Amino acid sequence: MNSLLLNNQVAIPVIGYGTWQIADGREAYESVRYALETGYRHIDTAAAYRNEISVGKAIHDSGIARSEIFLTTKLHNDDHGYEETRKAFLASLSDLGTEYVDLYLIHWPNPIASRENWKEANSGSWKAMEEFYEQGLVRAIGISNFCERHIDALLETAGITPMVNQIRLFAGEQQSSLVAYCHSLGMVTEAYSPLGTGALLTSPLIQEIASEVKRSAAQVCLRYNLQKGHVILPKSVTPSSIKQNLELFDFTLNENQMKSLDEMPNICGPTRNPDEAPF
Repeated sequence: MNSLLLNNQVAIPVIGYGTWQIADGREAYESVRYALETGYRHIDTAAAYRNEISVGKAIHDSGIARSEIFLTTKLHNDDHGYEETRKAFLASLSDLGTEYVDLYLIHWPNPIASRENWKEANSGSWKAMEEFYEQGLVRAIGISNFCERHIDALLETAGITPMVNQIRLFAGEQQSSLVAYCHSLGMVTEAYSPLGTGALLTSPLIQEIASEVKRSAAQVCLRYNLQKGHVILPKSVTPSSIKQNLELFDFTLNENQMKSLDEMPNICGPTRNPDEAPF
């Protein structure tokens, strides 16, 4: 597994197993167990996914040393603010059955619950997260779905610059200006929904490139994001797809193929405005 270094020199595996929309219980447990058996060493969950208990149990039961697994979870939208974040984080640690997480993210910059005072709420949450970091309860802290304006507001009071911004990225939705801004601040960009929640798999262009490189459409989508320099978080509950999504390091897309994907229109719909989304 290849890794990138965060700005604090912590290594993050470039492929993570995403657990969004995987139900808590047997499905989440067995999917994470299989992902770990297959070779994943980066698991991404969130309080909002409501599967932390099963994810944590799968990690524990895998028999793999906790230090070998990079575990991410995220702050729930209802828990922004200093005290709320402290309670929420400790609850996530308990549900995951772990003494620390490798990466903790503010899941959404401007949720409905704190929309009237989102800047102050994020500032309070970040203060708590900086304390977790200093105490060794998290190895890295970051953000998710933040645009430039949300990052700027956070940096007005932050003592530590976020190490990661996890955003929606795929062929057709590159968010180039935001990615460039994050990279200028030393953040690693993580791509969620790198398959366009499945919509990209029927793209004639992607299928044509897949035929050229003798790979699946999903592998083309994922390899594209890797070559753009992002960490990727594919999600599947199908064993064959979980395994295949990891097999990305023995081929590359050439310059013309990358250019074609760069110029591809967004066929999956625009990314939601965080200030208006009902989330």
